[in-house]
Amino acid sequence: MEQKTSKLSIFTKGFIKENPILVLILGTCPTLAVSTQAFNGIGMGLCVTFVLLFSNIFISALKKIIPDKVRIPCYIVIIATFVTILQMLLQAYLPELNKSLGLYIPLIVVNCIILGRAEAFANKNSVVDSALDGLGMGLGYTCALTIMACIRELLGAGTIFGMTVTANVISPMSIFVLAPGGFFTFGCLIALVNKLTKGKVKDKQQNKCMGCPGAAVCSQAKEGGCE
Repeated sequence: MEQKTSKLSIFTKGFIKENPILVLILGTCPTLAVSTQAFNGIGMGLCVTFVLLFSNIFISALKKIIPDKVRIPCYIVIIATFVTILQMLLQAYLPELNKSLGLYIPLIVVNCIILGRAEAFANKNSVVDSALDGLGMGLGYTCALTIMACIRELLGAGTIFGMTVTANVISPMSIFVLAPGGFFTFGCLIALVNKLTKGKVKDKQQNKCMGCPGAAVCSQAKEGGCE
């Protein structure tokens, strides 16, 4: 029972407790850039989930044979391989999404969410746990990005997934599809999550891991600090 609970915790922590966007505040550049439309939000989220899942699996499987001194370059090579595969699949089967996301697909290679999970989790845990962590973190990222994109599209264009909702009732506020609206929506969602968790996650990180450069991406930081 404890093992099942532990694996469930690994999978679900990315949704609220350690959400990459709203709690760890990682990957903010693509978050703000692509979240103007719900289609782009869910598309970018699933792309990151794909790369995060498979890079976690391979890094965990190879952790014993990757020399410690070159582990970061090795991680980047593995991540870049899956990003290349992803981009080729998008070009073949989803060209419109590939065109819409544009430069942000190849930039997944340097997304700090993926490299952070490789260093903080996949490098220290089993393949199964790393797969659960990658899938949970990726889906948590997708949910947060999609919610943010839906809010911005609804308020900025009066539509959700391209379907008219409020455009014929109230005038869309175009500022929400611009940078100021993105930052405002982002801040409101962070405040909401902080309210729901009563700030416990951030307080624990600040108290236990203050001064640690890896605290922002370290799973152990959320569990009370490194041993």
